[in-house]
Amino acid sequence: MRPVHIGAAQLGPIQKAETREEVVARMIALFDQAAEKGCDLVVFPELALTTFFPRWYMTDQAEVDTWFETEMPNAAVQPLFDRAREANIAISFGFAELTPDGHHFNTSILTDRTGEIVGKYRKVHLPGHDEFDPERAFQHLEKRYFEPGDLGFQVWNALGGVVGMCICNDRRWPETYRVMGLKGVELVLLGYNTPSVNSQRSDEGPADRLFHHRLVLQAGAYQNATFVVAVAKAGVEDGHPLIGGSVIVDPNGHVIAESQTEDDELITAVCDLDDTVFGKSTIFDFARHRRIEHYGVITTQTGVVRD
Repeated sequence: MRPVHIGAAQLGPIQKAETREEVVARMIALFDQAAEKGCDLVVFPELALTTFFPRWYMTDQAEVDTWFETEMPNAAVQPLFDRAREANIAISFGFAELTPDGHHFNTSILTDRTGEIVGKYRKVHLPGHDEFDPERAFQHLEKRYFEPGDLGFQVWNALGGVVGMCICNDRRWPETYRVMGLKGVELVLLGYNTPSVNSQRSDEGPADRLFHHRLVLQAGAYQNATFVVAVAKAGVEDGHPLIGGSVIVDPNGHVIAESQTEDDELITAVCDLDDTVFGKSTIFDFARHRRIEHYGVITTQTGVVRD
């Protein structure tokens, strides 16, 4: 057995006026709940330190850059790292990263139990658009403020297993899970900030959004025989609602823990990474069953081309 006790630390809304220090205090409160329950790892959402700023149209790059972190950990986040190191618990969370050479990424990190960063992922599948769109009910400007991630879908030896990360919209793309699956992933960590309504379809509301959210997580977990931990920033943020639905999914695609609110909320599950072995050695034994001679179109074209 290789049990990992995981805490999925959902955050309620973060308003535009809230400081990073205020948010980190909330994160530490959730972390302390997880420590009391004996968790080995605590996972927080995408862009965990700020409001979901891509909903705001900004033309001043200096204003945009105020939402980004130039170092990690920094002074605002150091108390969380210190608490994690003292408790001997690993953490993972997302933030907007501004690199020393001026690149902007939507980033997630993983630490070990000593608080050292051992993994970094930069969001690959950026949704939305890059200019103000008057036809949308609200803006979703990730393509304006972020560059596509340049690190690919890596995995790391951590917590006694093989751990990977992705962020939000990445979860909708089967290639995300399959690339990590081909590297033996046993635990996928992801955070998300997902609007409760589609800015381009008024008839796609929270029920559909939550359905599709669970659908892709459960399919990705099952088809790659891996645990998936998905953690929301939820609730009404700056007047814009975000779905909750934080979940922990097992390698058979079953939801084994799910949040019940759109507020700060901790859910937990003990995940035995050995539970991934059966699927990886039978129906999803890639070495025996994959037929790559028929998959070339996946990496040779992006849009649809009819035969």
